Formats: sequence, structure tokens, C-alpha cells
Amino acid sequence: MGQTPKSKAMLQGKCPRCRRGNMFNGATYSFGGNNMREFCSNCGMKFEIEPGYFYAAMYVSYALNVAESVTIGVATFVLTQNSTSPWLYLATILGGCFLLAPFNFRYSRIVLLYWLSPKVKYQPYLDTDDKPENV
Repeated sequence: MGQTPKSKAMLQGKCPRCRRGNMFNGATYSFGGNNMREFCSNCGMKFEIEPGYFYAAMYVSYALNVAESVTIGVATFVLTQNSTSPWLYLATILGGCFLLAPFNFRYSRIVLLYWLSPKVKYQPYLDTDDKPENV
């Protein structure tokens, strides 16, 4: 089988080093689905590279929240043409942020590991269904 595309691996929440093992235990919107695994089941990579490593994911999550809030606010205006009620905007933006919280939690960590971690490099020889011999 050929190399797994980076975008596909990111969308599916796969390990950034081998693009085969799952980073999370379940689906984004399932109970207990956003529990992150400690190690990759395929290549053995430890996801939390150092203690407190995922605190940096808060900044990515903040950027996602800002982008989503602006998008929801603009979409609310375009759909309702209401510029007088702040409660309409407050309710739709807070509701949207609440509904997207599991998505933000998961993909802020994925973005951090794939794009913002210089220590994590893709290893094409691990992108196979066979188990590596020396991990």
C-alpha cells in the first residue's frame, strides 16, 4: 500500500509519525471518544512528547474558536439580516462554540503534532500495515 496522504491522516486522527495508528480512542462526538492514547498502536510513538506538552494546544484551540465565532456571527447576519439583537448573536455564537468544543479539542492537538512540532517527523518506512521490528 502507498503512503497515506497527510490530509487524510489528519482528518482521521492518525499518528503523525506513521500515519497508521489512532491518536484517540473513539469518534469525536462519542462518550469517551476524545480520550487520547498514550502511545501509537502501530509505531509506539509517545504522543505527549514531554510533560505539559499539550498546553500549547490551547493556543491552537483559541484560534479555531475565534475563526468559528466570526464565521458563525457572519453566517447569522447573512441568514437573518438582524443587526439589532445582540442576544441572537450571543446565543448562536456560544451555542456553536459549545457544539464545536469536542472538534476543537481533538483537532487542536492534531494540528499541534502535525504542523507545530519540529520533533515529530513523518517516517515513510513506518507507513505500512506490517509491524516494525525494532520500535
